[in-house]
Amino acid sequence: MKKFLSVIIGLLLSVSLQAQIHEIGVFIGGSNYIGDVGSTTYIAPNEPTFGVLYKWNKSPRHSWRISYSQSTITADDRDSEEPGRSLRGYHFENSIKELSLALEFNFFDFDLHTLDRKITPYVSSGINFLRYDDLYIELGETKKNNGRSGIAIPMIVGIKSKISRSFVLGVEAGARYTFTDNLDGSNPKENSLSVLRFGNLNNNDWYVFSGITLTYTFGEKPCYCAQ
Repeated sequence: MKKFLSVIIGLLLSVSLQAQIHEIGVFIGGSNYIGDVGSTTYIAPNEPTFGVLYKWNKSPRHSWRISYSQSTITADDRDSEEPGRSLRGYHFENSIKELSLALEFNFFDFDLHTLDRKITPYVSSGINFLRYDDLYIELGETKKNNGRSGIAIPMIVGIKSKISRSFVLGVEAGARYTFTDNLDGSNPKENSLSVLRFGNLNNNDWYVFSGITLTYTFGEKPCYCAQ
C-alpha cells in the first residue's frame, strides 16, 4: 500500500511540475513613504527602487510570487501642505530591504502559451519580511540606532501584457502596511528616547513601491485541466 501511494504521489508531483510555467524578471520603479513626516500623498515616488521577482503560475488566473526589493525611503516636512509639518521641518532617510511571498490573482485568463496577445489587470497580496534602520530625531537631526527586522502586508494592483512570445511587461503600484511606527524616527522604542516621540503614535507607517515589471517566461506547456 505504501509503495502504491508513493507511486501515486510521484505521478501527481510529476504532473504538477510539468503543468507549470515560470516567470523570472526585474522590477524597476520608485518609492515613497506615508506617515508622520513629509507629504501625505499616497503615490508620489521620490527615490529609485529595484527588485527581482519569480512567479510560479498555477493556472491562467493565479500564481505564486516571490520577490526581493530594496530602496531608500525619504520624506521632508517642507514638502507637506500641512502648516504644522511645514513649520516643524523634520526630514529622514531610511533603507528598506524586503523579501515578499505573495499570491497574484488575474482578473482575466492569462495563458502565456497561447500566441494571442494577452492583457489583464491583477491584484496581489501576501507577507513581506523587511529590514530597516531604527531612527530617532533629536534637535531636528535624524540619527540611527541598530537595524531592525519586521513584517508588512503588501497590497498591489497592476496591469500586465505579453509583449512577445517570451516576455511580459507589467505596471503596478503596491502599498505596504508595516507593523512599525518608526520608519520615520517618530516613535523610537527605547524608553530613554520616549521624550522624542511625536505624531500619531497609534498609526503604523506605510511605504509604496510603484513601477514596471519585465519577466521572461519559461517552462513546459501546462495542462490546466489536470490541476
